[in-house]
Amino acid sequence: MWIDSADMDQGIESQLDFPVGLGLRFSFARELIENDEAVKTIDFLEIAPENYIGTGGFRHRILSQARNVYPLLTHGLMGDLIGLAPFDEGYFSQLKEFIHEWNIPWFSDHLCVTRTPSNVLHELLPMRFDGESLKRCVERIQRVQDILGVPVAVENVSAYMRVEGSIMDEAHFISELIAQSGCQLLLDINNVYVNAKNFGHRAHDTIDALPLRNVIQVHLAGHEVEDDGLRLDTHGTPIHQNVFELFQYALPRLVHGTPILLERDKAIPPLSELLLEIDTIRASVSAFMRDSLPTKNSS
Repeated sequence: MWIDSADMDQGIESQLDFPVGLGLRFSFARELIENDEAVKTIDFLEIAPENYIGTGGFRHRILSQARNVYPLLTHGLMGDLIGLAPFDEGYFSQLKEFIHEWNIPWFSDHLCVTRTPSNVLHELLPMRFDGESLKRCVERIQRVQDILGVPVAVENVSAYMRVEGSIMDEAHFISELIAQSGCQLLLDINNVYVNAKNFGHRAHDTIDALPLRNVIQVHLAGHEVEDDGLRLDTHGTPIHQNVFELFQYALPRLVHGTPILLERDKAIPPLSELLLEIDTIRASVSAFMRDSLPTKNSS
């Protein structure tokens, strides 16, 4: 179980079946900390470390107060795990200090282009899935893991084009990356579904091809559909029913205790609505847990 003894001392459940959490957003940060219903419903918070590293004042106070109530996980935006840009020693040194200061058990970031040799893009752009990219990713991730001293996970991302020269599909590339680098997978169910619809393959086939035993965390989110049918991973709607059903398909093969995160970054509703969505996720997990228990011998 990823929740540590410090969390148990704070009265947080230590034997959660599948913890369900929420991304920390400034728009409802205070309510998360002070709302008793939120504290009862949410098992952990996820943060983007770039929003807090090297900051003080309001951001540091909010993070400190949140950490007194919830365990924290990090999900980065600019780690450049695919190694296109020169290694940013300063960034990862600061990240290491941050992770250990806040007692965070692992670090995750997106498996995509986030930097060029000269710029941080502030975008998540598709990468080429080939042998050269695989070798570069393996070397970069191993270096990051050595520096941080905690596990590193890559997230499968949504994409709207395939990069010329790719010779593997995403699931094959991720499987090889995990096998060769020792990293873990942050499985974004919505991204699997969005890519399947946009590129015309079966989402269930992608789930079947991914190494689900290496999933360290799950993301669930909503997406929007353009007039031409293109699906956009906006995190701006409730979870679509088809995405939720895909999550239920993957759930039996996940390691018991894998944390599940509800993402919402756009058109953020009242916190009460997000808590209801978390309750729906938890009810699904609870039903799965009940169904998976061995039947007692009535004799």
